[in-house]
Amino acid sequence: MKNIGIDLGSRYIKLVICNDQGDVLDKRIYSSVDFYRNYGIRNQNILQLDIKKLGISENDNIMSTGYGKHNICFENIIKLSEQKAHVYGAILQTGETDFILIDIGGQDTKVISVVNSKIVDIYMNDKCGASSGRYLENMAQILQMTMDEISQYYENPVEINNTCAIFGESEVLGKVFEGIPVERIAAGINYSVFNRIQPMITRHSQRKVIFVGGTACNNAIRSIIALETGKQIIVPKEPQFNGAIGSVAYKLSLQIV
Repeated sequence: MKNIGIDLGSRYIKLVICNDQGDVLDKRIYSSVDFYRNYGIRNQNILQLDIKKLGISENDNIMSTGYGKHNICFENIIKLSEQKAHVYGAILQTGETDFILIDIGGQDTKVISVVNSKIVDIYMNDKCGASSGRYLENMAQILQMTMDEISQYYENPVEINNTCAIFGESEVLGKVFEGIPVERIAAGINYSVFNRIQPMITRHSQRKVIFVGGTACNNAIRSIIALETGKQIIVPKEPQFNGAIGSVAYKLSLQIV
């Protein structure tokens, strides 16, 4: 029997297979569109997983979390909130029990305060794509940069006020047309993401920040958070798979939150 965690995000689906100690034996990532197209089966207006095609047995322990966890209907699936899944995953991967968790996802941003392994406060921006991974992707595309390239710049930033994933394009293009170096614009974009979440970070006294999700790989945003808050930034071994790992940890009762 395998322990399988699936984080059904808005942009990507992350799947992990773990042993009974929570160690990751296998991991997979799919674009959300490809995943539902290739592995989703609509049966009487209910979306179900083609588990055989995924290489999953009906006898396996299957846990789901994320934006689309309610889109999958399967008898043995356990559904867990994104907040709990990420906290479980962060504790399992780092061993920390007092921290601020940041997850900048494809369409939303979460800041969670954890004390003695317990969730004590949650801030979540899920009303638009502002300061999300999608916003960063859009801005990188406008600057004709890769995500790796845009994640290197944080020094001497130009001020960017509009963090809307759609309307931010006009402001960024305006900076380009003013002749401002793209490196400064990229730095301003990264700072604009931080500025949206700064109040939620600085209101808490924990000295450690655990940064998860794909944006945790953004060196600039990590550096900005450390520089502006003085807090220690911890990125788990598998930041993008943290939610999937946490859902398995919940099932196995590896951590109590």
